[in-house]
Amino acid sequence: MEMLLVLMAVLAGALVPVQAGLNMLLRQHLSDPTQAAFISFVVGTVVLLAYCLALRHQWPSLAEMSKIPPVLWIGGAFGAFFVATTIYLGPRIGAATMTAFILAGQLTASLLLDHFGAIGFPEHAVSPWRIVGVVLLAVGAWMIKAF
Repeated sequence: MEMLLVLMAVLAGALVPVQAGLNMLLRQHLSDPTQAAFISFVVGTVVLLAYCLALRHQWPSLAEMSKIPPVLWIGGAFGAFFVATTIYLGPRIGAATMTAFILAGQLTASLLLDHFGAIGFPEHAVSPWRIVGVVLLAVGAWMIKAF
């Protein structure tokens, strides 16, 4: 089961530059990266809605939804920023450089989230080897950009 989870993570990571490339091409047919990001989110929303309907998920009531802390709704805004940013960066710095620096940012933030057990993640202390791993990735990102 653990190997399946790893493969799912690798697939999700592999789709990041593919999604960015498709969204860049979509942007070429539109006048603005924000419009391309919007269309990407509309399509994603429709796919997720169809998936939820197919699984017959029970929807929370409006009363239940109103009890959700407002800060928990911001994840969608972060997703919008991410998609719009990849549409902007891709044609300027290329898929490899963009993805390398995205990964460096993701791992840096992830180390902090794990270390403090923040926003629902289990606590996993930062170790010197974990820091070395992030530093090596950052050096690799720089090398991808430089060469």
